[in-house]
Amino acid sequence: MQNPHIACSRRRFLHTSAAAGAFSLLPSGVLGAPGRPGANDRLNIASIGAGGRAADDLDGVKSENIVALCDVDWGGAAESFERFPKAKRYRDFRMMLDAEPGIDAVLVAIPDHCHAVAAMAAIKRGKHVYCEKPLTHTVYEARALTLAAREAKVATQMGNQGMEFEGNRLINEWLADGAIGPVREVHVWSDRPTHRGKLPLWWAQGVDTPTDTPAVPDHLDWDLWLGPAPWRPYHPAYAPFRWRGWWDYGSGGLGDMGIHNLAPVFSALELGAPTRVSASSTPLYPDSVPAANLVHYEFAARGNQPPVKLHWYDGGLLPERPEELDAGAILDPEDGILFVGDTGKMLVEGWGGRSPRLIPAARNTAYRRPPKTLPRSVGHYREWINACKTGSPTRSSFDFAGPLTEAVLLGMVSVRMGGEKLSWDSANLKIPNLPEAERLLHYPYRSGWTL
Repeated sequence: MQNPHIACSRRRFLHTSAAAGAFSLLPSGVLGAPGRPGANDRLNIASIGAGGRAADDLDGVKSENIVALCDVDWGGAAESFERFPKAKRYRDFRMMLDAEPGIDAVLVAIPDHCHAVAAMAAIKRGKHVYCEKPLTHTVYEARALTLAAREAKVATQMGNQGMEFEGNRLINEWLADGAIGPVREVHVWSDRPTHRGKLPLWWAQGVDTPTDTPAVPDHLDWDLWLGPAPWRPYHPAYAPFRWRGWWDYGSGGLGDMGIHNLAPVFSALELGAPTRVSASSTPLYPDSVPAANLVHYEFAARGNQPPVKLHWYDGGLLPERPEELDAGAILDPEDGILFVGDTGKMLVEGWGGRSPRLIPAARNTAYRRPPKTLPRSVGHYREWINACKTGSPTRSSFDFAGPLTEAVLLGMVSVRMGGEKLSWDSANLKIPNLPEAERLLHYPYRSGWTL
């Protein structure tokens, strides 16, 4: 599993990823050079993925030139094909990248298991990359992609759009102001794959593997959809979108909404790699993510910040209701964060850190807000577009997104190992107390696919 490029860069990764914090700035002179767009030029953007989530991402960059669209499902991509009639159409992103040398930047908005191979192919060709969350499907891929992007000096952004929220910045500023004192514990949740605990589910988890083999739809190239993942027959239980509940393709609610809801925690508390991870879950299935998961992370002290215990809940699970919550108030059953400080608590309602407040309400009213010290966002997509052109910072560059994704996926490794506590040696990508779990840090790709 080890790669010479990764091995020789581990120490540099650990040193710089923590320092990068919420922002990453490209060196001056990298962009606007010969053959690259200047600040006033329109980018030539290609999208790997055209239907589903990719359609929303394309809307976010529609100010630029959309020159090529690639999707393995031309039925799902039809609306985007019609919307951008001048864009060349492809099924295989490898063919597109080879055939279109004039591409400046690439969107990657396809199922998780193909993120890394697609993003890496673009980075190796010197293209800027916006990649949907979670950044990758395996811990190993997250490390490799982060290092490759840094070495190539390309502008990057992961698609956790909540990083543009005003509340996301207020969390940082209030905690830095000492609003609740040093934070030693955090609870974070999402109801995914449920929706307020009701049917229908966003997607199925904790289910048996289908045994029937329906015909592949004419508009779908199933072999390309599988990409590097192990071969299995097509079934609508996997595609479209339902893939998030299957280990070969997704990582359940934690991989989906954990990236959104944990991001403001990692940013505000300057978290990097956890030292230990453990978990519990509903019953395990061979191929399907459990219906609900509870994951515990431990982080060492950082500078003047104390050690932190972080708890993740999904599938409808919630933390204990804090006693500081006003009478009649309940925790948001969909998404939220509870910061527990030495002198108080901060409750964040909504996904991605949208709306923070101190509890109880009287304390929130009395709290004198500190000055706004962080730059406000021009928009998550605009941040990336500007970075491609000028080298300006993005709030979720791969230097931030990579370590965040590693931690999220490491939680799912513990789940798959029956909740076993894992001691994590981040520098060497090792699990010293349970080496057999290291097989879940990556997997052998199918023939024809490389990172």
